[in-house]
Amino acid sequence: MARPLRIQFENAYYHVTCRGNARQNIYSSDADRLAFLGLLGRSSEVYQTEILAYVLMSNHFHLLVKTPRGNLQEFMRHFNISYTAWFNRRHRRSGHLYQGRYHSFLIDADNYFKEVSRYLHLNPVKITQASSKDVAARRKALRAYAWSSFPGYASPRARKSFLRVEEILDCFGGDTARGRRGYARYVEQGLSTDYVNPLELGKGHGIVGDADFVDAIRERYLSRGADTREIPAARTPAVRLDPERIIEAVCAETGVSREAVLRKGSRGGGRGLLMEMLYRYGELSQREIGAMLGIDYSGVSIGRKRFHVMMEADPHLKSLIAKVKNKISQG
Repeated sequence: MARPLRIQFENAYYHVTCRGNARQNIYSSDADRLAFLGLLGRSSEVYQTEILAYVLMSNHFHLLVKTPRGNLQEFMRHFNISYTAWFNRRHRRSGHLYQGRYHSFLIDADNYFKEVSRYLHLNPVKITQASSKDVAARRKALRAYAWSSFPGYASPRARKSFLRVEEILDCFGGDTARGRRGYARYVEQGLSTDYVNPLELGKGHGIVGDADFVDAIRERYLSRGADTREIPAARTPAVRLDPERIIEAVCAETGVSREAVLRKGSRGGGRGLLMEMLYRYGELSQREIGAMLGIDYSGVSIGRKRFHVMMEADPHLKSLIAKVKNKISQG
């Protein structure tokens, strides 16, 4: 059976899941889970995606993701490779961690946003071990499950910094005590009612939505008879920060001249920082950045990866990113 087409466009919403190879566990300890969440947050920042909900199970994970830049594939590829590499190093293993590629459903946010988030958050108490317990016991287990974004919806103190709760909580009165209680009640209603899994709507074509939404997506993205399995949409014009402003900010914060940072063959954190900032905030592709710096796009990819490694070893580079971001946002 052919897998559903992958459709990408700006500000799209997705349910994403990925399972361990041969259904094996993808975490061996809480340290693995913490590393997973740390890399998820870092990847979402690098690729400018928004994590609206998550849950970590023993051999798979679920995410609810919004992609302002229409780049789910890039984001998931980077994130999955990053965690696999970390896990393999820590446990002295090699090879695949996941069973094939991730699976994703495009979500009709106007009609199925809340339902998908509830399905995701209920996963820890829908498994066999918990499903036989009474409602009170499952509610207690749901609230106590640490490796889910549900506690972060119930209390800001339990919320990871990368989690974006505003859109879902806006459906219940906002990120207020009243709104948080309303959302918690909505999720917990799923413990006592035989609700329908909303993802069943997406079986076969990968789109979870009403008929009008499915028809509109098919009309816009699937009516051209393309043979490719990946169908990214034509992007609408994005508001980009002027690359010159980014170059000026990087030079000002690093003390490196414009000529030096742009010179082909130049090395050091300044050039890697520039590549990263042009990608994140200039919304330039790696090919466009390469053309600006006089190198191939693969050189940009290598340079950005090298910069990420340097950044992990040198906290000063993380503070530089924050300073440059602040400078360019001020105009």
